[in-house]
Amino acid sequence: MAATGAESPRPEQGRSARRRVVAVVLAATVILLAAAVTITLLVAGPGGTPSATTSSGSLAPAPGTTGVSPSPTADTGPTADTEPTATTGRPTPLPPEPGPTASSPAPPATPGATAAPPLPPGLLGQDLTIIPGAGNNIALTFDAGANATGLDSILATLANRQVAGTFFLTGAWAASNPSGVARIVASGHRVGNHSMTHPAMTRLPEPAIAAEIRDAEAAIAAAGGDPRPLFRFPFGDRDERTINAVNSLGYVPVRWTVDTLGWKGTSGGMSRSGVAERVLGNLQPGGIILMHLGSNPDDGSTLDADALADVIDGIRAAGYGFVTLDRLQQL
Repeated sequence: MAATGAESPRPEQGRSARRRVVAVVLAATVILLAAAVTITLLVAGPGGTPSATTSSGSLAPAPGTTGVSPSPTADTGPTADTEPTATTGRPTPLPPEPGPTASSPAPPATPGATAAPPLPPGLLGQDLTIIPGAGNNIALTFDAGANATGLDSILATLANRQVAGTFFLTGAWAASNPSGVARIVASGHRVGNHSMTHPAMTRLPEPAIAAEIRDAEAAIAAAGGDPRPLFRFPFGDRDERTINAVNSLGYVPVRWTVDTLGWKGTSGGMSRSGVAERVLGNLQPGGIILMHLGSNPDDGSTLDADALADVIDGIRAAGYGFVTLDRLQQL
């Protein structure tokens, strides 16, 4: 009898078709898995850790590799002090903030130098503006960083009036004027540390602060002086961090009670009488007078040196005596 419809598939043919479909699916799965593994290895790179991409699509360094460090946030720094700089002899804005540089290591202790005595606990954490407990005594201090123009006159006046002063020297000044350091010390005066290069200390990291102080200490010691433990901040620029750093190096920061403004010179509207008037109008027990050893860079005047005799005579007439800053070590 003739068939009336399509022939039904045999059971063997159905099973064979299903096997072929399964084989195709398995092969496709293996291919996809292999492709995925290959892509992962290419993206991960040699270190095996996927690298992040930047917004521009370029690869950023993987963790642990060297890359460009982000720029530090700009520090506006402290407000410029209105007091003079020892370097220029006139008020100067704080210098631009230096970029991060490697600091030179602190030099070794000067051969034969004795250890500085421990600091009185009551003087720590301060930038002193008066000498505590000094009674009716005044300390004359002279900053030296620019030149030595007024040195002869100042030493002669101090000798003639039989007064001892304290000279804060930069290491650069000491290195350029070793005979000046020797004369100051031989005349019975005290020396202090005013840093090596007169930088704004609040803009320096601790290792650089240490290098500035130790380098100056070595330069002053090489000329025959010992500045320990007296330190004066360049520009009067300080904060809690830098004061603590100075203390940790065995130094007491000493500021001033009154600045004569003699550093302004005649071109800045000051005069010999004006210097004396500023001092005598601001006397107080334990007062610290700031004067400068160098000349004004614009007019060459040395008003502090010129007015020194009048200053000393006026202080004595007001009932005050004189001490050096060594008085601080007796507290």
